Amino acid sequence: MKRSSAPASTPESLTHFDAAGQAHMVDVGAKAETHRVAVARGTIRMKPETLALVREGTAKKGDVVGVARIAAIQGAKRTSELIPLCHPIALTRVAVDFEIDDAAGAVHCTATAECEGRTGVEMEALTAVQVGLLTIYDMCKAVDRGMVIESVRLLQKRGGKSGEWIAQE
Repeated sequence: MKRSSAPASTPESLTHFDAAGQAHMVDVGAKAETHRVAVARGTIRMKPETLALVREGTAKKGDVVGVARIAAIQGAKRTSELIPLCHPIALTRVAVDFEIDDAAGAVHCTATAECEGRTGVEMEALTAVQVGLLTIYDMCKAVDRGMVIESVRLLQKRGGKSGEWIAQE
């Protein structure tokens, strides 16, 4: 199927499409290598009794937070296998933290991804959060299928030509 011709790329346009409107992997060969950091966060809401199982480490499948942390790190490492146009990145660090929030009936996941490279690590941080939260869902679904994953977003990114970006509340 042939796509219609699209206007030439502009700085405001989507970078994963060429001048003909075809999807492509962005050429980062001419970009400078810089230290790049991205921080993402998301939440999974659940019943109070499910949250208690997570907090106490007594879920039937074991240490939910510990397994979710390893899954999140693995997710960050495999981002380019999941998102078709992402570049494989040699990550130098992935840190994942979970906060149990009794008042909100939730677990918050924050992931930080870092590299020395030519392209950012925003997708790796976002993927880490999603995989971590999905792992919590998987490990607790036998007792609470109504859990809700929400508010997954980029909080900040540093490095590269565009410099620093911080999300507005």
